[in-house]
Amino acid sequence: MDAYVIQMNGNSALPAVRDVQVNIGGRSPFQGKLKGRKARWAVKPSDMSNNTFNPIRAIVDNMKVTPNPSKAAIALSIGDPTVFGNLPTDPEVTQAMKDALDSGKYNGYAPSIGYLASREEIASYYHCPEAPLEAKDVILTSGCSQAIELCLAVLANPGQNILIPRPGFSLYRTLAESMGIEVKLYDLLPEKSWEIDLKQLESLIDEKTACLIINNPSNPCGSVFSKQHLQKILAVAARQCVPILADEIYGDMVFSDCKYEPLATLSTKVPILSCGGLAKRWLVPGWRLGWILIHDRKDIFGNEIRDGLVKLSQRILGPCTIVQGALKSILHRTPQEFYDKTLSFLKSNADLCYGALAAIPGLRPVCPSGAMYLMVGIEMEHFPEFENDVEFTERLFAEQSVHCLPATCFEYPNFFRVVITVPEVMMLEACSRIQEFCERHYQAEGSQEECDK
Repeated sequence: MDAYVIQMNGNSALPAVRDVQVNIGGRSPFQGKLKGRKARWAVKPSDMSNNTFNPIRAIVDNMKVTPNPSKAAIALSIGDPTVFGNLPTDPEVTQAMKDALDSGKYNGYAPSIGYLASREEIASYYHCPEAPLEAKDVILTSGCSQAIELCLAVLANPGQNILIPRPGFSLYRTLAESMGIEVKLYDLLPEKSWEIDLKQLESLIDEKTACLIINNPSNPCGSVFSKQHLQKILAVAARQCVPILADEIYGDMVFSDCKYEPLATLSTKVPILSCGGLAKRWLVPGWRLGWILIHDRKDIFGNEIRDGLVKLSQRILGPCTIVQGALKSILHRTPQEFYDKTLSFLKSNADLCYGALAAIPGLRPVCPSGAMYLMVGIEMEHFPEFENDVEFTERLFAEQSVHCLPATCFEYPNFFRVVITVPEVMMLEACSRIQEFCERHYQAEGSQEECDK
């Protein structure tokens, strides 16, 4: 071992560093400390990565079937409204982004929770007397998915549990289990337009329950809860002292015969973290701007939850600054006509799809009231050659080139989900093919026994 002295030139305020030992091909001074550890490569994935599981990807990626080559594929499975090009965002939204980019003001880092001016715009846009908001109540995030992730991370510890809907958005389970949080499933009732089974929900709550997730309007169901039902949900949360994570990304995307009620407007007692974003209402999911609205009028969250959200947001240093720069114009210059046109299209497609599928023996669609989806029940007893909804949708794709997600992806077997954002002509063709498929494979009660004889 050779000893070296490092001299520092100039009048540095830093002390000189002396007698630094450098090991050149000799015995390491730390070798004794590493006794018992064999030097070898042992790089393994973390527990968090091993615990991360996306049921949609697991099911879809394991499908080995290919579409019928004689029929053009129709994807009724993709929740991205931009895929087919028939639902562009409004020109005002695009211009707002161009203006923000051209200004040159938004090329640097912003605070991890977002620019103050941008948070003020969100607070002002969603403020109402029943649920007041200020900039301090807003956290901007990289899409609604990150908003949900931050909420789960701040509310729940490993070993605790959260309550999520069945059927429900698969990301809730994916995020929770990657963090070591247990998931409990509460049931939605198709015969009641997917209302929650409140008695069953309350029976799941225990001392380890960290939060209740409410998704309204719903993905995958397309349901919209009534004011009365939301009040009953809030009563359970208040009685059990469980905070709510409200996934309201489809807020205001409801059809004309229905009304959307932001959950926080209906309670002053229950603390609520409401998650939203630009993705769906403004039809720009790739722009990745979401937000958390903190509703805590009884100061139950206190500073701890607010500070925790700020700390967690600092892991990625905030969402895209250019979109933040465009936010004010997006919120205030998007014409009402754009929203109305989008909803009119979705409503028309929903009615078309529901009517067509309801007329097919063996299928039981549930009429949606909003969002971009509807769920279709399969009377599996009339399709005995298929073991479950996964096999049903695989064969549908193989024979008719129509791809629907089996509701096993949403923990609700014997249903499938249809996306209603496709062009009308494509929706008509898809429904026609589904009808052809079902007519080919449908068996009336008793027919299988007669064939066996």
